[in-house]
Amino acid sequence: MEKPKIPVITIDGPTASGKGTVAQKVAQQLGFHYLDSGALYRLTALSVLRRGIALNDEHALAKAAEHLHCHFDGAHIFLSNEDVTQAIRAEEVGNTASKIAALITVRQALYGLQLSFRKPPGLVADGRDMGTVIFPGARLKVFLTASVEARATRRYKQLIDKGFSANIEDLSRDLKERDERDMSRSSAPLKPAEGAYHLDTSDMTADEAVQQVLSWYAALGH
Repeated sequence: MEKPKIPVITIDGPTASGKGTVAQKVAQQLGFHYLDSGALYRLTALSVLRRGIALNDEHALAKAAEHLHCHFDGAHIFLSNEDVTQAIRAEEVGNTASKIAALITVRQALYGLQLSFRKPPGLVADGRDMGTVIFPGARLKVFLTASVEARATRRYKQLIDKGFSANIEDLSRDLKERDERDMSRSSAPLKPAEGAYHLDTSDMTADEAVQQVLSWYAALGH
């Protein structure tokens, strides 16, 4: 059962659309808590890859998600007590996360953990199903998109800046495959939530997108 008096802003959208950056900045501006739900799936994926769990062993995958020992400290993400902020951004981890996120057992295993991030004074949550499944009663729902070309370019820059090797063509193909997987899965497919505001950031800076979200939130009144 959702707590009615703690405001939530959900920002859903496809991979590399910029929703994480926007959500973090909106949370910072409002003094709200922040949930990167995608990080939970990436953490599960990293744990699964390290332990050699087969991607067709649904029971073991769900168990890995259910017993995830993680915490967030500012921009840093920890698995047990190891800082894995960079490790979970590797493409192999992202692709694995997208595959296991299609499993309803894994999504159910992470459901309660995601709800636990809703604390006073409020929460900004980004992901694929924040507004449709996890926080359907959110005060503001945003569906944030960008063209595949813009997203591939952003992801390329992110990876190069962090010291990973990358190829634009491969990234574009991976993004299209992930989009298809995320939108066609039977459990919590990627789609705009009912009543969501649409925001295409292909030709926007992160700060412009943040100001638009804050404007929508302010217009709702508190």
